[in-house]
Parts: sequence; C-alpha cells; structure tokens
Amino acid sequence: MNSSALNSTYSSMSQLSVGPSKVTEIMTLTYMVLMFISYLFFLFFITLILTIFFTTVQIRENPRYFLFAHMLITDTIYLTLGIFLSVSTIFIPLYMPVPLCYIVITLLTASFKVTPYNLAAMALERYVAICFPLRHAELCTRHNSVLAVVVIWVIGFIPNIVDFTIMISYTKPTFFSLSFKCSKAIFINSPEQDIMRHATNILSFALVGLIIIYTYIRITKIDSGKALASKASKTVILHAIQLLLCMTAFTHAITESYVDKNFIFLPTINFCLFMCLPRFLSPLIFGIRDEAFRASLRRYVLCKPVRANADQFTH
Repeated sequence: MNSSALNSTYSSMSQLSVGPSKVTEIMTLTYMVLMFISYLFFLFFITLILTIFFTTVQIRENPRYFLFAHMLITDTIYLTLGIFLSVSTIFIPLYMPVPLCYIVITLLTASFKVTPYNLAAMALERYVAICFPLRHAELCTRHNSVLAVVVIWVIGFIPNIVDFTIMISYTKPTFFSLSFKCSKAIFINSPEQDIMRHATNILSFALVGLIIIYTYIRITKIDSGKALASKASKTVILHAIQLLLCMTAFTHAITESYVDKNFIFLPTINFCLFMCLPRFLSPLIFGIRDEAFRASLRRYVLCKPVRANADQFTH
C-alpha cells in the first residue's frame, strides 16, 4: 500500500461524507457501489481459482501454481483491508485502538510489498524450468515453495519492524492507549520513517524489475525447446506487466501535484485506478491465460466436463 495515497483518499472521503452537496453524496454512493460490485466479482473469481487449486492435485502440487495462489490470497488481504478502511471512513466513523490499527496498517503495507516479491519468485521458477530443466524437479518443490513464501513475508515485514522501532522512540507510551480513525498518518512521527518507506519501495520494485528482466533475457537465449522457452518468456512478460500495474500506485503523487487541488474526487479516483484495479486485473491476466486454469474454469462456469492434458501442468 502506498500509505500517503490512502491517507489522502481517507481525508477526501471524510470531506465527501460531511459535504452538504447532494451531487457529492450521489457520486460518493455511486463510487462505493461500483467498488463493492467490483470487489464481489473479484472475490467470486478468486474463489473459483482457489477452489480449482485446492481440488486439483496436479495444480496443487505444482510450485508455480502454489505461488500464484499465494499471490491471489495476498491481493485479497490487501483489497479487503484497504476497502474496509475506505468504507469505515466514509460511512462508519470507526475509531480503532492504536495497537489494533497498527496491526491492520502493518498487514496492509506488508501485503502491498509481498505481491512484487511473489512475482519475482514466479519469474525465477520459470527461469529454472527453462534454463535448468534437469534440476527443476529438485529445486522447485512444494517444500521450497512454502519456504519461499515464508521468506517473502519476512522480507515484507522487515521495514515495518524498523518503522515500529523508529516510531516508539518518538512516541509517548500513552499514545497506545488512544483510539483514532485508522490511517498510516497517525504513526508517522519522524522524517526518518518517510525516508525509509520511500527507499524501501524504490529498492523493492527496482530489485524485482531487475530479476524479471534478467530471467526474460536468459530465457529468450535458450536455443533448445524454443516453443517452451517462448511460452515461458511470454509468462515473464506478463509478470513484468503485473509489476508495472503495481507500480502505478506511486503515480498518485504526480497526479495530485499537477491537478487542481479543489478536485476532491482525485484521491478517490487514484485509489480505484492505481491500487484496486491492478489487483483486480492480476488474476485475469494469469488465470484466464493459463491453459490448466482456463479449462477448469470452463468446467466450473459452463458445467462442461473437460479432460485435462498433462502438458497443461508442466509448461
């Protein structure tokens, strides 16, 4: 989560909720209804994919699909918490105890960072499958996939641990006994926290971008098995697209700097387009394109029996 963007969104939504304009109220309600419908569609699609994952042995034991399922769960956590805070700011003046709010914000910010790390792991899995096919079964196991997920979350939480250490050095103990409308802004007490947050985001996305570029270049250089290498390179490109979609969250600072500040719906539009939309598109980009998931989705949605090809689970 890009916290400053969400903070400005919450602030704007608070203004919208108390504004006397009927037009503003109608636009706010329309925004909430559209976001809720999109979220329900997202949950429906995610539920289908996860049902396929947990009920299909070949898919469940495949490390690539395991990482994909983990990414979907992470995005669901991010969207659920983000939309919950958004709704509670507009319609329900919910005041959370500071410790509970900090836990929610920590999980929200960590889940934002975990998605690009997961994309890097998926790209590396394709790299091993194409460049080291004889070692793929040895390196890319279910156990190693679980270990990779644990490492990803540990790395995602490290900045929050450092942030908490800095925060408590500037905060009075009585602060943790208070209750506020939950947002990241109430925990920013020093410029060091802002610097660390921006540095962490830049380094994370730069590192993931380099990993994806490296794996794509190495895969495209493979001479043998060109069809498989071509398919893998396209998959890595999709991961790059997903990473770029995640990075659109940082564009809020540009739009909010150069667009009229009186346009109070701008933070709300930024929240929908640059934070929610990329998470909505990720399962569509990967899930529908993948042959195994596409065949299973056709069976679930259209109630048509589909005979799975073994090649669907290996490429």
